[in-house]
Amino acid sequence: MTTMTEGSVREFKMPDVGEGLTEAEILKWYVQVGDRVADGQVVCEVETAKAAVELPIPYDGVVRELRFPEGTTVDVGTPIITVDVGGGTAPEAPAAPEAPAEAAPQDGAGSGSGADEEAKPAGRQPVLVGYGVATSSTRRRPRKTPEAAAAQQAAAAVQSELNGHGPAPATRERPLAKPPVRKLAKDLGVDLATVTPTGPDGIVTREDVHAAAAPRQRTAEPVTEPVTGPAAEPAAGAPARPVSAPAPVSYDTARETRIPVKGVRKATAAAMVSSAFTAPHVTEFVTVDVTRTMKLVEELRQDKEFAGLRVNPLLLIAKALLVAIRRHPEINASWDEAAQEIVVKHYVNLGIAAATPRGLLVPNIKDAHAKTLPELAEALGELVSTAREGRTSPAAMQGGTVTITNVGVFGVDTGTPILNPGESAILAVGAIKPQPWVHKGKVKPRQVTTLALSFDHRLVDGELGSKVLADVAAILEQPKRLITWA
Repeated sequence: MTTMTEGSVREFKMPDVGEGLTEAEILKWYVQVGDRVADGQVVCEVETAKAAVELPIPYDGVVRELRFPEGTTVDVGTPIITVDVGGGTAPEAPAAPEAPAEAAPQDGAGSGSGADEEAKPAGRQPVLVGYGVATSSTRRRPRKTPEAAAAQQAAAAVQSELNGHGPAPATRERPLAKPPVRKLAKDLGVDLATVTPTGPDGIVTREDVHAAAAPRQRTAEPVTEPVTGPAAEPAAGAPARPVSAPAPVSYDTARETRIPVKGVRKATAAAMVSSAFTAPHVTEFVTVDVTRTMKLVEELRQDKEFAGLRVNPLLLIAKALLVAIRRHPEINASWDEAAQEIVVKHYVNLGIAAATPRGLLVPNIKDAHAKTLPELAEALGELVSTAREGRTSPAAMQGGTVTITNVGVFGVDTGTPILNPGESAILAVGAIKPQPWVHKGKVKPRQVTTLALSFDHRLVDGELGSKVLADVAAILEQPKRLITWA
């Protein structure tokens, strides 16, 4: 999305990167005024209510103006950067837009000058936002070896002294880090240029950022904590963690912290309010002995068909729900208010929400009903790793038909989950733990969990909802039904 302006200057407008969203927040500028950019070069990272996305520029030229500072929310279609495509010399660079006073320190200089750019390849491929890009991935300046960097700095120092200006300051390249790591560093107030990288090829990792931020944790500033341990498991429908959670504060220095509601948090709040006050929710519960299911999980982990795959109770719970939907397809439906129709889906896009540093995301596995158990395990593993790395795309969170929420990873026994808009059912899975249970006439310790099924009572009556929940429970109690009922 570009616009021609006076002479050879072009405006690059905020594109619709979220398929229908109306705004996006500028997280990070990767260029500065006066930098030369090339077709396909990433110039900034933006965050919508669904995902963080890097934006490539669709032409060559010199940056004339950055219209908005980092941290600004901009409407789709609004120009955010102007570029001189005439091929002239770079203009004298005015001061870059200043971020608001409360913004975190930035992580280094923008991209390099024209001397660092390579010739533009002829072939182009479409990218997420619809612009052409070179057949190779987004270009970066060639990485310099420590010896080459030291030699360049030494040469610059000698030349500066010969010119009578004294020793020249060491040049500082933009640190290498993935966009989610840059976002984490910004939220924690860590300058990436001061972080010692431990990743391959000198890439800064999440662990590096947390190590650098450790001395700051005693302050009262809000930070973003990454989801680690059990919370990093898929947990759809669970109470979403704030994108920015306040660090422990001293009541002598701060009495309250205000966290802006935007991005994923804003979208989640709007969706939940709409769902809760549009669809009449009913929730039913059942407590079930899943000891045999837990034994099957251990056996599958040793099976060569699942070598290298993530096998956990959620895999069999997902498969049990898919079998129950096959037996009762009317549960996999949506309510069309405009047409006053019930739309029964003959496919299952299974939503599994994941708690991430950006908040609660609910990507879904497309056509989950058609996958074998190993294929489903592979899809679940990819969903989790993608969410953890902050690479979940907007398309992955659209088109869901039914959702599983694993609140058990937080140690919670059960809950009453709210439906995702456009869906008719959501299954909550509580913590699996040993409890006294009557088994074969004797009280024994068994692995027990509680399931909760919320459904839209406009199209799912009590009989249908009860049958689906009972089927899921029966399969988890006797997992051989995965074969006999499939």
